[in-house]
Amino acid sequence: MIQNIRPNQFLIAIFSFFFLITGCNATETKEAKEVVTKPVAEKLAAAKTEQLTDTKDSGDKMSNPIIKMETSKGTMMIELDAEKAPKSAANFVEYVKDGFYDGLIFHRVIPNFMVQGGGMNPDMSEKPNKMPIQNEANNGLKNDRGTLAMARTNDPHSATSQFFINLKDNDFLNHTSESPAGWGYAVFGKVTDGLETIDEIAKVQTGNKGHHGDVPVEPITIIKATVE
Repeated sequence: MIQNIRPNQFLIAIFSFFFLITGCNATETKEAKEVVTKPVAEKLAAAKTEQLTDTKDSGDKMSNPIIKMETSKGTMMIELDAEKAPKSAANFVEYVKDGFYDGLIFHRVIPNFMVQGGGMNPDMSEKPNKMPIQNEANNGLKNDRGTLAMARTNDPHSATSQFFINLKDNDFLNHTSESPAGWGYAVFGKVTDGLETIDEIAKVQTGNKGHHGDVPVEPITIIKATVE
């Protein structure tokens, strides 16, 4: 299971697929209205409509936050899907703005599967986080290569700060039903630039550290995460 790591909860089962892992408002004066002829008025109305449409389109494009994540293995740009995963995207942005991820590590790396981070300090102690959020895995987004999804425990609605990035298409992590076994893992964004960074992370040597497995021998640090 891809989960928020706690000492008494960590499970290792990489040999089984049962390991499952938020317009221009120009005011015309009375005098201007009186002298505008009908053809001119129609052109102005059309131009205003076009401008409002462009503004709306621009707003839609800007509605998805872009996160820059600098790591000890390189930098990646992440686009969050605020439309389909509003709670997860907003939750992630809040953590980023708080500087929560700065200095944390990618504490779990499984080649040809995923890399996980966002909750552990370099000494593998867990950083205190905020309240859990609603699972949004039923949003239609898939756990495809390069996508970000929320890590959680057995409880479908237990995700907090930890996330993972899919190294390949992991269809078995997708939502199938609103049941404990079928909820899946909520995708809320994707890496738009820097996939090679994820691939570099996947190449590192891993081992056991305390009760944890698949831990990079040399810490892979999230140096800084910012909202662009």
